[in-house]
Amino acid sequence: MAATPYLSESSDSNKTSSSDQSLSNRSSNRSRRVAEKERRKHEAEDPFVLAVKYFSDVEAGTPIIGNDAFEGNLVVVEKAAYSKGLPPHAIAVMLEFAMSLRMGTSLCPRVLKCLIPATVVPQEAVVRAIAWLGVSTIPINTQVLFIKWVLTVFDMIDTKDQLRAIYGFIFSFVTEENLCPFICHLLFLLTTKHNVRVFRVRKLLDLQTKLGRQPFLLHLLSLYKVFCPELVTLSIPSRMRSGFRNHNLPWKSALAFVQKNNAALVGPHGDVTLTVRDQSNPRQKRKRRHLELPVLSCAVNKESQTELSFSRKLVPLAQLRTFAELLENMHRIELPAQMGSLLSTSVALHYLECVQEESALLRLNYWLGCALQEEFLFCRDGGASQSSDEVLQFLDTLLSAHQFLQEGFSTSEGFLYKFLTIWDGCLMRPQILGLLSNIPVVPSDQMRQLLLEPLKQLYFTSSPFFKCGLLECLNGMLRNWLTWHSVYTLEDDLDMSVNSHASMSMTFSGFQDSVLKLVQFVGHLASVGLQVEGCHALLLNFILEFYETVCEIFLKYSLPVFLIPPPGVFYPALVATDPVSVDRLAFIMHRYKVNMVFAKSQEKLTKAFRTSRQTLWEFNHYVIDMVNLLWNGKMFQSGVNMQLDEGVLQRSNVPEASASFDLIHHPAFMGYAVDFHRKCWPEREELDLHSLKHPKPWRWYAEYLFSQGYDGLQLFTHTNTNRRLPLEGGKDSGAA
Repeated sequence: MAATPYLSESSDSNKTSSSDQSLSNRSSNRSRRVAEKERRKHEAEDPFVLAVKYFSDVEAGTPIIGNDAFEGNLVVVEKAAYSKGLPPHAIAVMLEFAMSLRMGTSLCPRVLKCLIPATVVPQEAVVRAIAWLGVSTIPINTQVLFIKWVLTVFDMIDTKDQLRAIYGFIFSFVTEENLCPFICHLLFLLTTKHNVRVFRVRKLLDLQTKLGRQPFLLHLLSLYKVFCPELVTLSIPSRMRSGFRNHNLPWKSALAFVQKNNAALVGPHGDVTLTVRDQSNPRQKRKRRHLELPVLSCAVNKESQTELSFSRKLVPLAQLRTFAELLENMHRIELPAQMGSLLSTSVALHYLECVQEESALLRLNYWLGCALQEEFLFCRDGGASQSSDEVLQFLDTLLSAHQFLQEGFSTSEGFLYKFLTIWDGCLMRPQILGLLSNIPVVPSDQMRQLLLEPLKQLYFTSSPFFKCGLLECLNGMLRNWLTWHSVYTLEDDLDMSVNSHASMSMTFSGFQDSVLKLVQFVGHLASVGLQVEGCHALLLNFILEFYETVCEIFLKYSLPVFLIPPPGVFYPALVATDPVSVDRLAFIMHRYKVNMVFAKSQEKLTKAFRTSRQTLWEFNHYVIDMVNLLWNGKMFQSGVNMQLDEGVLQRSNVPEASASFDLIHHPAFMGYAVDFHRKCWPEREELDLHSLKHPKPWRWYAEYLFSQGYDGLQLFTHTNTNRRLPLEGGKDSGAA
């Protein structure tokens, strides 16, 4: 009986709750209806919505002259386009209106020029517009303007699967001479492997016979050759000027202004600058695009990225944020049209490094060729009027990409060869030298003209600090070459690919010749540079750093080449006034001997050695001279390589000149000898350094010297003397 009231109360409560919920739903539905009604009322009163509806409903054949409604609506659309851009629906309506020629051909260019997207461009609208090219009598100039617009907004098109589906239809327009350059550019952006067919290759070759070796045809054929080399037997030049120009001038300023207002993450195609520039400089006679990297962006709004990523077969590279996401979607990556944007993100660089897609590298090289050469190198003022911060940021980004990939791009290599001929050695020195150190191996027969002569002229006409920077650059270049050799050498036929992203290959012998020529060139620069600069200590250390790389060529990089420093480097380092240089030279000579001894033990490799008897003879004499100078006290004596005229020695009034450069009296180590003498005999008032030559003090002094961090001297002593420390002033010591 007690449960009955409770059940009744619960039932009443449920009815009340259900009633409240029903009232809430009705209230919510009413709010939505009111909001929808207000929205429709607002749209009905919005002039822009009315203008777009007018162009959607206007009938074919409507007259233009005296049509105030048409002019007023078009002005409204233009005002909205140039202020905040057109939404996708408006783009579709206006593009359909223009290409269908409902009101004649004269309006089409005006409408096309105001098609400034606010966010994305519907693919369906572009496909329908391309279809109109084949069914309507659009003037050729208007057709060219339309294709330019497509190229400009290519990366803003939401999807491109339908565009690739009509690849054959687009290809049919290459026979139009005026359209051909722009159609080739569009095809270049759309081409995939299955688009390459024999009849298309033949058509392009026929056009080349008719029009000549046009760059736009060569670039499209080169992409075809990347995908199907067996179909394209044409020899493609390794260095071509940019064949695809930027065709965005009618929309450049408007796109920049709209994007700035909307703060969108969408950028125009190619080199379109996203910043409004001051054009008030009267000296700037040429309209230039600037050296700014495009932003790696997706043409899709953030709200719809997740939805589209599931519905599309391809994933835009801009949507990937981590290396793990890249690995998951590696097989369905869609590259952006703005290939320069790949340089600014690590994920994109990982894609280039992992996939090694030659078509992507090809497109990126073309973009770089235009940016570096047309926009910087070939400017009338040599790029001087460009913002220094902008150029430095661009080159720094390019250099970071080189260092990330651990190799350079072929177009930056061509740019450097041309730039070196006009470079003064000061303009953007760190960036230019950094890029120079990453160029791939240069064939020995081309090295003199392309690289060595320009660098020689700069070296001998510059300050010691530029000489140091250039030697550091050449040292980095040599290390990169040797690293590429050790990574890409094919053990079977000793053939090596110099660059993993390039088709150029070089024989093992050719690579050795290039390394030999580079090291010999640096030896010549170092010898003369030390004479000109009076054995500058900083310059000498950069030279020795280079030979630290050279002495490890065999053991570290598996290249059977031995090149020792020339006398103009060895002897100035041996008698240098700073102990660091002498110690580094000792370490270098120690490593040379370790490499040579190990090489001799590898009998199967001896046939491949590029070491002459003259080289071995010079090395042995270097070791003997070094031991005689630092340990035996026999310098300038008969039978020793280092000799001076007896009259010169007498006029110098130096007592015991033959022992003036041993470890006690050497200018680099005399301070240590004096300090050690005072520590051993603090009570002595007279300084007698000869007392250090006695057996025990000499051994203690050598141990004291080695304890100061001069490991190179200690290693050289253990490697090249029969006893670890010489006795009786060196009488019992022996050279290797």
